[in-house]
Amino acid sequence: MASASDIPYYTPRQSPPAGTALDDNPPTLFSPLKLRDLTVQNRIWVAPMCTYSAQDGHLTDFHLVHLGAFALRGASLTVIEATSVLPNGGITPQDSGLWKDSQIAPIKRVADWVHSQGQHIGIQLAHAGRKASTIPPWLVERGKSAVASKEIGGWPDDVMGPSAIQWGEGYVKPREMTAQDIQDVITGFADSAKRAIAAGVDVIEIHAAHGYLLCSFLSPISNRRTDKYGGSFENRIRLLLEVIQAVRAVIPQGMPLLVRVSSTEWMEESDEPESWDVPQTIELAKLLPSLGVDLLDVSSGGNNEKQQIKLSNNFQVGIAGQVRRALYSAGITNLLIGAVGLITEAEAAKEIVQEKEGTVQMTDEQGGLADANIVLVARQFLREPEWIFRVAYRLGVEVQWPVQYHRGTFLKNSRI
Repeated sequence: MASASDIPYYTPRQSPPAGTALDDNPPTLFSPLKLRDLTVQNRIWVAPMCTYSAQDGHLTDFHLVHLGAFALRGASLTVIEATSVLPNGGITPQDSGLWKDSQIAPIKRVADWVHSQGQHIGIQLAHAGRKASTIPPWLVERGKSAVASKEIGGWPDDVMGPSAIQWGEGYVKPREMTAQDIQDVITGFADSAKRAIAAGVDVIEIHAAHGYLLCSFLSPISNRRTDKYGGSFENRIRLLLEVIQAVRAVIPQGMPLLVRVSSTEWMEESDEPESWDVPQTIELAKLLPSLGVDLLDVSSGGNNEKQQIKLSNNFQVGIAGQVRRALYSAGITNLLIGAVGLITEAEAAKEIVQEKEGTVQMTDEQGGLADANIVLVARQFLREPEWIFRVAYRLGVEVQWPVQYHRGTFLKNSRI
């Protein structure tokens, strides 16, 4: 039996890779998609999920098992969790990092395994900003501080943000960033991108969502600066655009670049006079293709503890569609859109990327007629690492399983 290549031990070659449709005319969800030099065999990606399990920023065997399981079970792209670009940029002391060269090898080990399965690996580069130096969420007690002290590896004296505005009760009040701090962040993203390339990743995502550093610069609630990085819309998006330019300049032309944003702060009904919202996200999105961004990952929230968010299944999908429709109306067809957020059902995943009644008809070179081009799924993969196989079965699509698991395929008419 043929062996997978570029890995120092025997494991069977997966040809075609798990998660590949074997039907002649599968739904869009199980059809290929090309992003620059990368082609994925289905439209279901594993979204980045923080696990707070790294050692001084280095991935461990936990990450090999955790991330490798998704690739083995058919995820065409698995994105490594938020990975700090500077020592003071982790959410917790246990976050993944890429601020030094020794952190490359553990990521490469994961990347090599994922590639051996015929799948692809991405990484989300991030800086936590004013939400940094906290303890893992399962250790936070209700009503008590979330701050990680120096005694347990935290850096409460080096938490920074666009302005000296605390995220919320139980968090450190950050110091306002200097011009040098801002330049260090830009350089940190670029240097971390270089290390990610050395580690063999296929895709880079810039994290500008959920209240972390780049997100907090976008919002007039958290960004009260009076220099060129604060005030107007153009100034508040400046740091993100400079980070994008710095990263795009150091990665291969054929490598896809993604950006995740919080499309709204969910503060429209608050007493704040202004907040980051969907119209501003749309204006930002219009600028991204010219900077070399290939996909906008549309999330929301996380920048204010007083957010008024109404959670439900697929609750952000409509926003993704709204952004995509606005782009098409403006004649912008070269920015793909990813939908994320409590996507748990097969039929919902199918409809997100496929034409359905009531959807504004939009065609592009990828054949998509829907709210988004890609479905990003997180928590459902924690519950069911084989979720792609379950989705395919429920939709009546025959897909490839890993050869070692050929006896585990679902029997016809099984109730799963």
